[in-house]
Amino acid sequence: MSLAKQKAYESVLDKLKHFINDKQLQPGDKLPSEREFAEQLGVGRSSVREALRAIELLGLIETRQGEGTFLREYQSLSTVRVLSSFILQEQHTVEEVGDLRRLVEKEALKLAFKQTRHLVSEQWLQLFTEETTFDTDHHYLFFQVVFKNIEHPLLQKLWHFLMDFSHHTDFIQYNKEFYLDLIYIFKHKTIEIIEDLYEK
Repeated sequence: MSLAKQKAYESVLDKLKHFINDKQLQPGDKLPSEREFAEQLGVGRSSVREALRAIELLGLIETRQGEGTFLREYQSLSTVRVLSSFILQEQHTVEEVGDLRRLVEKEALKLAFKQTRHLVSEQWLQLFTEETTFDTDHHYLFFQVVFKNIEHPLLQKLWHFLMDFSHHTDFIQYNKEFYLDLIYIFKHKTIEIIEDLYEK
């Protein structure tokens, strides 16, 4: 793709984003046709078509035969399937993704401890016991409780994105004692112990 064509393509993507925001479109809302978009944005139909294909590949829109194109809820897994085949080819990159996920989880735990400590620990106790055999699914459920109870939507989205990447790699999970220790910490200890647990 030439530099001029790339700039035009990026310009159309930017205009599409502003159009969706300005119209306050929500998932499920129908988008204008390629022709209508081209007229409203003042660009060529081929540029609109390329831009729409790009955001459809990312799972942001869907085309229904005979109905048109619709905005959809962001599905990070669709994006990850595309990106992981390119990004996660080197071992150090896989390890960096895992490091970043663990860092996000640790900071979320600290926020949860400050904001909704007792609520989180109660929900954990309802879901998990000492007999629970923790695996990847249990890890997801464990931290889902945390992210649902903190006031940080962006951090939650980042975690979901990183978890999707983790499903495409050798997911390194903690041992059972790690989760049980966290439950105990939220019940009886101080926030500094969370940092100590991760340093182990």
